[in-house]
Amino acid sequence: MIMKQTFADLAKTYDETLLNNVIPFWENHSVDWEQGGYFSCLDQQGNVYDTDKFIWLQNRQVWTFSWLYNQLEAKTQWLAIAKNGADFLAKFGRDRTGNWYFALNRQGKPLVEPYNIFSDCFAAMAFSQYAKATQEESAQEIALQAYNNVLRRQDNPKGKYSKTYPGTRTLKSLAVPMILANLSLEMDWLLQSDRLAAILESTLTEIMQDFLLAPQGLLLENVAPDGSMVDCFEGRLINPGHSIEAMWFVMDIAQKLDKPEFIDQAIAIILQTLDFGWDQEYGGIYYFLDIQGHPPQQLEWDQKLWWVHLETLVALSKGYALTGNQQCWEWYQTVHDYTWSKFSDRDYGEWFGYLNRQGEVLLNLKGGKWKGCFHVPRALYLCRQQFSDLAK
Repeated sequence: MIMKQTFADLAKTYDETLLNNVIPFWENHSVDWEQGGYFSCLDQQGNVYDTDKFIWLQNRQVWTFSWLYNQLEAKTQWLAIAKNGADFLAKFGRDRTGNWYFALNRQGKPLVEPYNIFSDCFAAMAFSQYAKATQEESAQEIALQAYNNVLRRQDNPKGKYSKTYPGTRTLKSLAVPMILANLSLEMDWLLQSDRLAAILESTLTEIMQDFLLAPQGLLLENVAPDGSMVDCFEGRLINPGHSIEAMWFVMDIAQKLDKPEFIDQAIAIILQTLDFGWDQEYGGIYYFLDIQGHPPQQLEWDQKLWWVHLETLVALSKGYALTGNQQCWEWYQTVHDYTWSKFSDRDYGEWFGYLNRQGEVLLNLKGGKWKGCFHVPRALYLCRQQFSDLAK
């Protein structure tokens, strides 16, 4: 149990798992040194089972190795891995108008059109970190072009690829402002301070006003353009992982803008989301829920996913480090014990991604179309930093 571990012990656990377990898995199995980029479809042992390359996972891996190079240690190998992805993406990742594809084949030929802005979001993050590591002007230009794409398309993120009939039931998604919040913080060194502040202020207001449903204190995943709730499947949807991840982004923005009141509000939402989204019978955080208790339309609603639990550990450790809130610490212990006992693969390294409701491994893959080299290493590093600071 975690109660026996000191903050220094926890920092060491996160550090050793990151550097001796998770990162070596991706270094050894995912890098396509022949064609460029990365293999993300890896089985439990790291064998490649599909060679298609999904742009947002490619960019996330460029970001991860650039970020570790910038934040942790300037290792030549890490920068070489980042460059292998960045060069591949700079050559093949965009269409002629500068929008980022969703998927390519191994050689870099397009498979899936640029049907939403999330590929652009992670391209901006990736090339911003890569530019910081290399000081390459071309990487800065790619980062800013992708970022401006996101700003330009944020009100219509899927554009012509949207399946929704226009005008009947217009909804906006929490995913857009939350990713813009994190992305803008990532891009701060490339943006003018007044422009950055304005974007962060706007994003903070939208998340904390339009998507927050009072008095429940929960964030809706989709709302009408004016922030009102819409009584339908999408309008009643709660995605606990998104809500909690968004709140640690909000805490970072609140620190940046010196608005401590938003830190307290973010923590209150995290705690309320955990009360609502925790599986009292089997443990773990549900993937999707309906705020009125109706059956969700997502058939995978009761699965337990890696990123949901890891982002919760980041949010709770950050909330506790910033405020000393005892409920954050109590919940941290509960989520830590579940997450580390269920998702970490002690036999072959890295972490499982998908459990059934009972907490049993549902898919033993380590990477696929949606899971790559991002959430696990990012969470391990951020928690390492929180507990290292607390230990001091």
